Amino acid sequence: MERMPDLDEFSHFLLAAPSSGSGKTTLTLGLLRALSDRGLRVQPFKCGPDYIDPYHHRTAAGTASINLDLFMASPEHVTESYQRYASGANVAVTEGVMGLFDGSNRMQGSSAALAELLTIPVVLVVNAKAMAYSVAPLLYGFKNFYKGINLVGAIFNFVGSESHYRFLAEACTDVGVEALGYLPANPEFTIPSRHLGLHISTETDYERIIQTVADAIPKTIDVDRLLAITRAQRSERTTMSTAEPVSDRRISVARDEAFTFAYEQNLDVLARFGRVTFFSPLHDTSLPETDFLYLPGGYPELYAQTLGDNDTMRESIRAYCQSGGLTYAECGGLMYLGHHIEDKQGAVFPMVGALPLTTSMRTAKLTLGYRRVDWNGLALNGHEFHYSTLQESVSSDSLATITNAKGIPVETKLYRVSNTFASYVHLYWGNNPAFIHQLLSASLVDKNRATTALAD
Repeated sequence: MERMPDLDEFSHFLLAAPSSGSGKTTLTLGLLRALSDRGLRVQPFKCGPDYIDPYHHRTAAGTASINLDLFMASPEHVTESYQRYASGANVAVTEGVMGLFDGSNRMQGSSAALAELLTIPVVLVVNAKAMAYSVAPLLYGFKNFYKGINLVGAIFNFVGSESHYRFLAEACTDVGVEALGYLPANPEFTIPSRHLGLHISTETDYERIIQTVADAIPKTIDVDRLLAITRAQRSERTTMSTAEPVSDRRISVARDEAFTFAYEQNLDVLARFGRVTFFSPLHDTSLPETDFLYLPGGYPELYAQTLGDNDTMRESIRAYCQSGGLTYAECGGLMYLGHHIEDKQGAVFPMVGALPLTTSMRTAKLTLGYRRVDWNGLALNGHEFHYSTLQESVSSDSLATITNAKGIPVETKLYRVSNTFASYVHLYWGNNPAFIHQLLSASLVDKNRATTALAD
């Protein structure tokens, strides 16, 4: 049985794949649960800006998953985040993004770049459904293509039988990559997905699937060996800080089934500016007393009926926004602040009505990519990912200049109505608290102007 790591050591590894569709997320979820079931303290991480996989990571491990993104944040910030959040864990499990070397520009920001920066051992997850000994050159290429990473082992997915696995294990031996086991092809392991990965559905029993995979893993994967070959000394002992906020500002953050996409590091920064509390636009009856409202992204379109039926909540948020209360909303939060949401069937559901726009899923169109945002000289990075389309009822200019990763302008805007700010972009301010300072300053200036005008 695997021994518990000493305080100064832990096991850590990055699960990568030759391409999307290899089943690495399903394996990641199963391993997170299997390791947690052993009594180990497990810290999940996700390479890249994705918000959906971390949502499932939390379900599997019972711990918030942390995004590590080398486009949105500096290498120093990513390193600090990794060390800080992994400091209390026995095992740190990082799920890669797309193929191992796929980045925003060649391998920049890729899983391989992250593994090199943080010296994380890499375990390759290979879809072996239609492959046997031919996996040898594939493994050889991934092991030797770039010497900056340490590919220590392979786990095979969709394996037909033990004899099938023996061919795969022999290939591993011949190219010097350790075979750590496999998952058999099993429809019980299938998590529904859509373009570019998993999604969140009210019709899927994620808990059952995760536990089924977790129970199967020890039968065909050598978890003890996986932990042994990925054990390392901690480069630095750090502790999670619990600094007191600089003011008694009341910060309300939407969090429920409809609003799930918030970067943990963003929430850490918010906690420096006041007392963060969570509320539910779905289930609560009204907005709590607040000085700063944050509506993160999520899937409001899946809960449009319930959100629309919660009249008292919608009215309290509309009144707060119209009275000049500081609000920041992104993607799903933006949709919720519009006049209504139209679903795929054309049904229309009323929303808050604080922004002069509507959104629709009827003509769903994927909008995806990294974003650079320049707001009055403040440079920010983020990511955009949505299927809804937006129509303005009143044309407005963007508060900021927004481009893609290559500097090409995009149609996306940063909206402002009174002290309500909103965009489709999921901004990352985990290493840029100046964004919150600028929001606060902009809202105070307008309030002061309004007070002066009333006095005159």
